[in-house]
Formats: sequence, structure tokens, C-alpha cells
Amino acid sequence: MRMMLPPLALRRTIDGYLTEFFQSHKESAFNRAISSICRFYAIRRPKIEWYEYIDWGKTAGKTFENGIIYLIHPANWKRGRVYKSERMWIQIVYHEMAHFLFWADAERKADSFTRRMVYGLRARPSRTAPADSKLSGKRVAAAKPAAALRRRARARGKSTGSRHNRG
Repeated sequence: MRMMLPPLALRRTIDGYLTEFFQSHKESAFNRAISSICRFYAIRRPKIEWYEYIDWGKTAGKTFENGIIYLIHPANWKRGRVYKSERMWIQIVYHEMAHFLFWADAERKADSFTRRMVYGLRARPSRTAPADSKLSGKRVAAAKPAAALRRRARARGKSTGSRHNRG
């Protein structure tokens, strides 16, 4: 699946804000990071709740369908964890934001998917059936464009009533 990502410069900026928040616990840095992600994807900002631990310390983050994200606060991150690094915490934030992104605005995404799936389907029909269809081996009559009909009529010497008629 193709995925649209922010440009590298914006990703570095977001990563810098998350690093700053992990080290200094300034809420403004975290808010700037999350707001930058939401602005890029044109989605509303999720509600984020901070916890000391989730599921008795088994879970680092949790995203719900209603747009609420539970995260372990960086101040509590190193307690009782096997992976205690700053990088791991930042990756958890990205992971939970991805869950939020894929759940957020599901109707718009479904409409976009539908439009992309049907785009170009009603263009000119092909002259033969696809190889994997039930009709393989049989010729399928297709609508012939008017220009092709005129060319064939001219080649046979018949008048088609067009401006090329010299008769």
C-alpha cells in the first residue's frame, strides 16, 4: 500500500519536537509535534491522555476508535520497561498516531477510495475481453467510435454524410 508521508524536513522537525518533549517534558513541544502531523494530514487533533502505565505495564500506548490516545508519559517511561530508550518512546507515539490517522475520517477515506477505484472505468471500452474473463476466446462486440466508422465507410467508397463528402 502506498502511504503519503510528510516531507523529510517536516519529519525532522516533528522528531525534534518529540525529542525535546521527552527530555524536558514541555507540553508545548509535544503539542507542536502532534499539531504538525495533524495539519499535514488535514485531520483533527486527537485527545491524548497520559498514564503511568497501561494494562499493568504491558502496553506503551493505546488508540481507541473515538479518537482518544492513551500514552505513557516520558517521566514514567523508564520504570519497569525492557526498552527504555527515547527512540522507542517516539516510535510508540508515531505508531499510535498511525492508528489514529487510519481510523480518523473514515468516510472521507472510503469516498476517496471509491472515486479512485472507479476513475477511468467508463472510458472507451476495449475491443477484446480481458484474458481472465469467462469470455476468453470469444470476441466481444464493442461500441465503435464514430471516426472509425467514417474511415471504414470512406475506404469502401460510401458516403457517411460528413464534411469529407465530396459527392
